[in-house]
Amino acid sequence: MSFQRKVALGVVAICGLAIYCQPNPPRSTRPENPAKIKIVTTIFPLYDFARNVGRERVEVSLLLPPGVEAHAFEPRPSDLKKIAEADLFIYTGKFMEPWALDVLLGVQHPGLKAVEAGQGIGLMKGGEEKDGEDEHGHHHEGADPHVWMDFANAVTMVDNIARALIQADPDHRDYYGKNARDYENGLRALDARFKTGLSRCAHREFVHGGHYAFGYLARRYHLQYLSAQGFVPDSEPTPRQMIELTRQIRGHELKYVYYEEMIEPRVADILSRETGAKLLLLHGGHNVSRDELDRGVTFLELMENNLQNLKMGLECQP
Repeated sequence: MSFQRKVALGVVAICGLAIYCQPNPPRSTRPENPAKIKIVTTIFPLYDFARNVGRERVEVSLLLPPGVEAHAFEPRPSDLKKIAEADLFIYTGKFMEPWALDVLLGVQHPGLKAVEAGQGIGLMKGGEEKDGEDEHGHHHEGADPHVWMDFANAVTMVDNIARALIQADPDHRDYYGKNARDYENGLRALDARFKTGLSRCAHREFVHGGHYAFGYLARRYHLQYLSAQGFVPDSEPTPRQMIELTRQIRGHELKYVYYEEMIEPRVADILSRETGAKLLLLHGGHNVSRDELDRGVTFLELMENNLQNLKMGLECQP
């Protein structure tokens, strides 16, 4: 953990202990939306899952400000206040939100329940088969936190959220259960479209000029995936890595290179200029822009767009 992050979390914890140590009032006494369960989520997939499972019985907010890259997020004292006023705080896990457990130490209220949506999901280590450094010289150390990019994992996350809502509001067990099943059916249908759409393609490999966010997706659909960075976009690719990515694009005659949301596509631009490959967006789902949030974009919609761009980049048959 960086010195800056330690300082920030220390300030947050002190503020939490000093200011927000009063227990949350029961939901029935709250003046705003008294019947609704207040939920704070860390990243966009969890926000979308929670609002679809809870619908009109919940009030869901996204802690990550629109347009902010998820891995660079540092919680502020105002974020602690928002969490302290919630009934449920939903996060992915310690590898995606390494600050979450420290923040929760400052907001230990009887009325707040922390929900680890990724509980029960086995994490890919070092890109799974890639142990530290792969055969192309790319480092992917630690555990891959981008579990929602395998839609079977996303189903598990929805299940975990539904269980937490049922525990918080058992009188509406059937309501949350039905909503969860409906959303999970949408995820399974999306998964089937990915399997069919990516089954007959001219290429099975894709190059991404961003951080290693699509390992679960590549594994599920039997694709070969190369990225310019590791699990967190906090380092620059080495000249050796850039040479290898360029060689892969040219050697496999790839016509497209992918860039990611919320980050300036500088690396992808360089690869594009070097090889003539065109740029395509591949959305990791971490966060969305203000315009996307305001118009109600969904996780399923973002992933459907990914499918279309993968089919184009891999030159898949209809």
